[in-house]
Amino acid sequence: MEILIRYERCLGCHSCELACAVAHTPGKTLIAALAAAPPPRKRLFVEQGDGHRLPFVCRHCEEAYCVDACISGAMHRRPDGTVTNEGGLHSCVGCWMCVMACPYGVIQADYQKREALKCDRECLTASGTPACVAACPMGALVYTTVDEFAQDRRREYGQDHILPGLQAG
Repeated sequence: MEILIRYERCLGCHSCELACAVAHTPGKTLIAALAAAPPPRKRLFVEQGDGHRLPFVCRHCEEAYCVDACISGAMHRRPDGTVTNEGGLHSCVGCWMCVMACPYGVIQADYQKREALKCDRECLTASGTPACVAACPMGALVYTTVDEFAQDRRREYGQDHILPGLQAG
């Protein structure tokens, strides 16, 4: 399963960022996340460019550059496919090589802890959905397989573009 993005649906509301912060705060509430000192660091980002809002989240790449670049060996792939630097045999040393290697810019430096910070998918809700996906009011973030996502996109395209043309003729 992957967190995939329907860019055209993103409103730029940052609900996904807030849900992520809440999920990674000990109190697991919005008030605890807002009152945390230091505030929780971002693990996903909503950016704006050319009038479009774009959510960025770790892709947990099959050939993860961050894993290859990690000089300490902390960045690794878990059996479930998640790429993380937490809970492995080695500790992050804060060299930021993974930050430089990530083509998506979704790894952040946590200077206080001296370690890299990224999506760890340790935020699953009771329904098994990541917190960011569950919080998205427009369904811009989807937790599914790549094949199911592509099939849904084809189905939507057909309903929006092909079927109306056939019905009009």
